[in-house]
Amino acid sequence: MNEVMQAILSRRSTRAFTDRHIEMEELKQIIEAAVYAPSAKNQQSWHFTVVRSREKIGRLAAVIGEALKRDGYDMYCPDTIILVAAERGNPHGQLDTGCVMENIFLAAHSLGIGSVWINQLKDICDVPKVRAVLDELGLPAGQLVWGTAALGYIAKETPVKPRREGVVNIVE
Repeated sequence: MNEVMQAILSRRSTRAFTDRHIEMEELKQIIEAAVYAPSAKNQQSWHFTVVRSREKIGRLAAVIGEALKRDGYDMYCPDTIILVAAERGNPHGQLDTGCVMENIFLAAHSLGIGSVWINQLKDICDVPKVRAVLDELGLPAGQLVWGTAALGYIAKETPVKPRREGVVNIVE
């Protein structure tokens, strides 16, 4: 099996991270993979906000938790997050973000870094306290966060779950 297939089949979402900091060189590789994701009409209309401060991640998690009425919400305490956004109203923003997120996850996995998709922001970007923190983090006005990649070194392995059967129909 080639390396790409091995990465696809062995990657799991991580919901427990260590305190180890991701090296900048590894983070740059992950971001490069994100930038090279496919996009509709090759517009590359996304914007990435990379947050490496646990304090700032905690502040964002706190306002998300408040907006969602979830006490103790912490985004699994990652070392780094990447907010993947697109211009509000972009008809391809959600689909382009999906491609970006998969590239981020596979690149991180190839470097021994765990990841998980955090999807709460897409529905609450305009809650005033949430938007205030997003503004502080430098997310451009008019951008909607479709996905947040939480990244860090894996503290606890995620067991393999069986794949659903009967979801493929091959027609010849």
